[in-house]
Amino acid sequence: MYLPRGLIAQLYQKLVKRNHAASSPILLLVGLEPDALCACRILTALLKRDYIPHKIQPVSGFNDLICAADDLVKPMRTYSGGSGGLVVCLGVGGMVDLEEMFGLDYNDELGSRGTGDVEVWVMDARRPYNLTNVFDVPAELDAESGELVRKIPGIDMGRLPKSYQSTRGGIIVFDDGDIEEEMKAEQEAYCELSEMPEVGDEEEDEDDDEEDEMDGLDAPSSGQKRSLQDDEDADMSDDDGRPYQRRRSNSGGSIPSPRERRPPRHGLRILDGSSDFSRSDSRSRSTSPVTTVAPKPPSMRKLRQELRARRTKYNEVIEGYYDSGNTYSEPVSSMIYSLASELGREDNDLLWNAIVGVSSLELYGKTGTGLGLNPLSTAGGSSGWNGHRGERIRGVLRDEVRRLNPMDAKDFARETSLGDSTGVIPTSARSATDKSIRLSPEPRFLLLRHWSLYESMLHSPYLSARLHIWSDAGRRRLDKLLAKMGVSLTQCKQNYTHMDMELKRGLRERLLRFAPVYGLDGLVPPAPRGNDSKDGWGFVRSWGWKACLSAIDASVILGAILEVGDAKSLTESALDSKNFVGSQDHNEQAQVDWRENPAQEHITARFWTAYDALNNIDLLVRHIHTAQYLHKAILRTGTALIEKKQIRHLRAFRMAVVKEGPDVELFTHPGALTKLALWIAEAIVELNGTKGKGKGSELVMAGLDENRGKYIVVGLGGGGAGSAHTTRELIAKRDAKQKAREAKKMARLAERQKRRERRRLQRERAGEDVVSEYESESDESEEEDDDETEDEDETEELPKGHGRNRFGQAFRDIAGELGDSVGVKQDSFEACVVEVKKEDLSGFLERLSMQVVVTGMGPAA
Repeated sequence: MYLPRGLIAQLYQKLVKRNHAASSPILLLVGLEPDALCACRILTALLKRDYIPHKIQPVSGFNDLICAADDLVKPMRTYSGGSGGLVVCLGVGGMVDLEEMFGLDYNDELGSRGTGDVEVWVMDARRPYNLTNVFDVPAELDAESGELVRKIPGIDMGRLPKSYQSTRGGIIVFDDGDIEEEMKAEQEAYCELSEMPEVGDEEEDEDDDEEDEMDGLDAPSSGQKRSLQDDEDADMSDDDGRPYQRRRSNSGGSIPSPRERRPPRHGLRILDGSSDFSRSDSRSRSTSPVTTVAPKPPSMRKLRQELRARRTKYNEVIEGYYDSGNTYSEPVSSMIYSLASELGREDNDLLWNAIVGVSSLELYGKTGTGLGLNPLSTAGGSSGWNGHRGERIRGVLRDEVRRLNPMDAKDFARETSLGDSTGVIPTSARSATDKSIRLSPEPRFLLLRHWSLYESMLHSPYLSARLHIWSDAGRRRLDKLLAKMGVSLTQCKQNYTHMDMELKRGLRERLLRFAPVYGLDGLVPPAPRGNDSKDGWGFVRSWGWKACLSAIDASVILGAILEVGDAKSLTESALDSKNFVGSQDHNEQAQVDWRENPAQEHITARFWTAYDALNNIDLLVRHIHTAQYLHKAILRTGTALIEKKQIRHLRAFRMAVVKEGPDVELFTHPGALTKLALWIAEAIVELNGTKGKGKGSELVMAGLDENRGKYIVVGLGGGGAGSAHTTRELIAKRDAKQKAREAKKMARLAERQKRRERRRLQRERAGEDVVSEYESESDESEEEDDDETEDEDETEELPKGHGRNRFGQAFRDIAGELGDSVGVKQDSFEACVVEVKKEDLSGFLERLSMQVVVTGMGPAA
């Protein structure tokens, strides 16, 4: 089932009303990523204000999710001795069948007898959804007939109504707008398939035709009525009285239980045309007209063929949805903040958590086309993240910043005199008690306030790729850029906060002037347009004189904590075992050598350090060194791979393996490996462009985990050629499109003026002084038609699924083909991240190279 966005606050308010002292705590299953972490902080703040008990369980992957299901969720069921309750999934579970995993379905063989009053709320930005979670309705026992039914009053095609009461349990997916706006076809297909009765094979058609002939012409509709109507009302119990088992019908087919009538459980394993799902549509049943001679009804063969055709059509819709590639939608932290806003609970702390969560998606390449480079970020800052939808979200956050952080008259005069309102990057608070959030024209530098200007520019992925910073020539380009800007090496290599004030005030203007010379068109956001829009500007928050952090900086630090751990004794030469365990306050039992325990336990333990750091600025600042160390390692490793020419081209994608070097252990975490892959992919695009044999940014990166004897493999890039472009090409294309649109608009206005002038002359010749009502309406309708045509031109988009990341589907297909013969395991919630045994990597890559050519991921060599 799914909940429309407008009803999210009402569902939470119903939770508050039914909560009492004896209620069981709410279980929060939280993914190990900054977005889910920030969403957890916002939600727990709401729960604490309403005195609702809750407990948090970090979940690092599917193994942890299965363990949480067995140890925490299943015991909550009423028939398992529990009292029911609520489970909230933040950043987990959206792509798997949670009803089956949590044991909330009817299955006598596994001892599961329904939801057991356990309700699950799902908020996940990953796509595609598992359609069972979205459109399926929990089964219930009919008190009168004792049969299993899935028809709950008020729930239409999986959509929860405003009057829904959370008393029956089940899976509820929070809709961020995708379901109701973009999934109408999938909704119809899933619901139609779930209601289709089962028909026999094509071989049974001949037997049915023979039976129809033997029935005689005096009862033309009896065969049809017996096969379709009576089968639906047949007894759904076998000889020993157990319900919900299949029973043979008179026509030789079988009748599925409501449990069996649903579409395939796992959306990624779609049945083909030979599957057992079909449906008898009441509209297809012939009705006899009131005449003396009834027409001959369709034969059973024809009816079965029609049902099979419809079944195949709907299966193709669902299969196309799952095979369209993996994408990301609205961040979970943004969804939870919208809930807080509707409840009237928003404040600066919750807003800051939402901003940090939204900003984190850009760091990990999570875009509307899947995990990969963002080809739209050409306006500077982060304005291009996830296309227009991402900019709308950021626009709402900017409005919230202005609303919750009004500026005093004295502060406004101060910022105007200092130039802050026109583009100076703030580095300190306004006062010792200032904890406000401000808008800032953040350049694409890394940890600028906590590093020197030179180091910040050197480790910026955006700057590194375009200046070829991995080479000596690239370093010289950086020196020349600084020299042209008038910044000496002495100034730029000291801490940014200690630089000369005049240099800092003029930094943005100098970057805007000289950056385009080196192809750095999107290095800084543009100047504010009308109404102080400040599109592309970032967010900065102060904690008095303690610290001043941008949202991107906070996301970088949180990500480093989750990927590296505690950095109290982190050195440049070696990795200490203490760096791979979490906060002592939450996980003292984990303070052991990380090599002696499963890596997932230590990765999960880091969650608590990051969780505390979100609400403790001192702890967050102490881990700045962790983030700096990680990005230094990315620069070192990426430079080594390019210089040693270890990036190879395998037909449809490029391949790089990290298996040696001082930082190899860092990249056993999927998040750190993804950041390295993004750094290399951006460098590849700049080196090879988007034309010819080497075009595109498809990249497979593998990191060796020697202690476990496995490679962590990440598939990065879009689903087609030309999914990534250089910044200059995109800007030129955008400007050309804008000019063409303006020229077309001017031509349309000129033509409209000519039509009006002709009509005026015609009326003057006819002696009419007043325009008739009909002519006025026709003029207005023509203008509206022109405007609609213009809007259609502006909203023209690429076909659905174009350019998406399909590595996840390719990984699953290979694992299914090879079975247990090759050690391929997917434990990460990211579909394009898998684990492969060390000895099986070459065979896996060979099959992957062939697979992606078939699925059209990129050009063959």
